[in-house]
Amino acid sequence: MTAATPPAQSPSERRLSARISAISESATLAVDAKAKALKAAGRPVIGFGAGEPDFPTPDYIVDAAVAAAREPKNHRYTPAGGLPELKSAIAAKTLRDSGYEVEASQVLVTNGGKQAIYQAFATLLDPGDEVIVPAPYWTTYPESIQLAGGVPVPVVADETTGYRLSVEQLEAARTERTKVLLFVSPSNPTGAVYPREQVEEIGRWAAGHGLWVLTDEIYEHLVYGEAAARAEADGRSASLPMVVPELRDKCVIVNGVAKTYAMTGWRVGWIIGPQDVVKAATNLQSHATSNVSNVSQAAALAAVSGGLEAVATMREAFDRRRRTIVRMLNEIDGVFCPEPEGAFYAYPSVKELLGKDIRGKRPATSVELAAVILEEVEVAVVPGEAFGTPGYLRLSYALGDEDLVEGVSRIQKLLAEARD
Repeated sequence: MTAATPPAQSPSERRLSARISAISESATLAVDAKAKALKAAGRPVIGFGAGEPDFPTPDYIVDAAVAAAREPKNHRYTPAGGLPELKSAIAAKTLRDSGYEVEASQVLVTNGGKQAIYQAFATLLDPGDEVIVPAPYWTTYPESIQLAGGVPVPVVADETTGYRLSVEQLEAARTERTKVLLFVSPSNPTGAVYPREQVEEIGRWAAGHGLWVLTDEIYEHLVYGEAAARAEADGRSASLPMVVPELRDKCVIVNGVAKTYAMTGWRVGWIIGPQDVVKAATNLQSHATSNVSNVSQAAALAAVSGGLEAVATMREAFDRRRRTIVRMLNEIDGVFCPEPEGAFYAYPSVKELLGKDIRGKRPATSVELAAVILEEVEVAVVPGEAFGTPGYLRLSYALGDEDLVEGVSRIQKLLAEARD
């Protein structure tokens, strides 16, 4: 006997829209919130979940915000697309750091990078348009695409290639519905950085097929090792529309102050793109949020107009932590962690540990393994399922050196007990 099909609900009976109901909570923020709640309850939890620098925002940036807060003009509405002086400064910063020349009219200032990403996809996509999404991917990308009516098409790169995709993989994923390629370098969650020649190859492939590219450059200044040497030799980061100029009219850059200047809580990001795209995205923002906080914009103006000394100090610390965490993770039997060249994340494979006995538990997935690690040794990590690739863990090394060593040491001791 077959079960009866439940009657369709009328609009008045549906409490939530299907569009919003389909959105999942940010896994990284959820892990961070749980770790903070446990710490508040007196538990000695060490959190590797959140992707934010553990450094304070530089004083000169804070001072600019304090001064702005005292100015009555900043207590009022300002242009929805951003303060003109900040848009001009972002254009100048882009030329300085990437060699890419844009006008202030090609800049939209947003409430953080997340709003920039959503508004870019909302501006470009119609229902059913496909976006090629390199995986492992940051949790917000597919949600933003789907919320905008698009279809994310993940293409997986694994540890054997340093989490970098080939043009052949991208071409295999392309269909007649493909409109946008998402390109991210340095990558969250893997820390992968594409060398300039591969950036050029991918860009020329996209241009040859008439695709749009959304490139997320939020970690542009956080590169290490060979990637840092390449950037220093070139004199700038390998920004895709600069490397492949024919993409200029079909490329949208997303960036912000959060990572470079330790300003995650200030919520200032931006879109750079063709004027018609930026104008349309500005129209959307005028109805969604209007202008970004003027005080935060003043802080961002001080940040992008100033030098890069603060990020150099942070990068030195991140580089030291990067080498430490990779070494310690690779000392664990069953764990393999490629050396990340950018951002501040390690993304080790833990597939060989799944199904093994760990203190009487046999985690079958990386979600279950992350739960065992939290329960048994009070260390919070994010499972690979959150990034579209089960069998991995993401650990942010944007935390103090002592906590990093203590946290990974706890994981080492726990996973050393793994038995068949």
